[in-house]
Amino acid sequence: MLNIITHGAATDKPPLLIAHGLYGSARNWGVIAKRLSDERLVVAVDMRNHGHSPWTESHTYPEMAEDLAEVIAAHGGQMDVIGHSMGGKASMMLALNHPNLVRRLLVADIAPVAYSHSQIQFITAMRSVDLATLQRRSDAEDQLAKAGVDPALQSFFTQSLDIPNKRWRLNLDTLADQMPNVLSFPQTDAVWPGLTLFLSGALSDYVAPEYRPQVRARFPQARFAKIPGAGHWLHAEKPREFEATARVFLNA
Repeated sequence: MLNIITHGAATDKPPLLIAHGLYGSARNWGVIAKRLSDERLVVAVDMRNHGHSPWTESHTYPEMAEDLAEVIAAHGGQMDVIGHSMGGKASMMLALNHPNLVRRLLVADIAPVAYSHSQIQFITAMRSVDLATLQRRSDAEDQLAKAGVDPALQSFFTQSLDIPNKRWRLNLDTLADQMPNVLSFPQTDAVWPGLTLFLSGALSDYVAPEYRPQVRARFPQARFAKIPGAGHWLHAEKPREFEATARVFLNA
């Protein structure tokens, strides 16, 4: 099963599952998860090939949906779900394939469509880091800067460094090989009728207006909202606004 980090305890409100995006981890969501856990149990996962979860040779959305379904089954059988980017696609697949496991779904800055922009350049940058010489995270950040990675992403990526063991807690080989699957979204006729919020960064183009028909075909109760001043990493750039919006949606 996926590695999880739990926050808070079970209450009369449904538990919440959080699925991170590509190159992320459960740790990235620590602040928001802790704050939301004042009302409910929050379970943040490391997705496959990330963090402390198992490494596999394949990395598809149906497989990731099954991973999430296993976690939900272990926590009572139904949860609210927040998924960002890759985790948002996995969460959508979960709702479509296991409709009874999801109560409410918040999809953060992603749509159920295939994207053309690759993220492989970041794998190239991470592979360029000389792990043998690292003494601290800042050493890796310096090397990532030289590879052209901007400061916010340097900090984000190095949260997945295991410095004592001189390794990345990311299966870079599989993620590179499976990048076409990460960028895609499976063809399906399934429809999930539950309440869904597509929450985007106002400065991001990941949920373009032309995608709305495809969204509503799969998620007919979809609602759309934007966080002003935020890009694709909206939960990291505007954590208080993200938390407030999520809280209102989950509790409405």
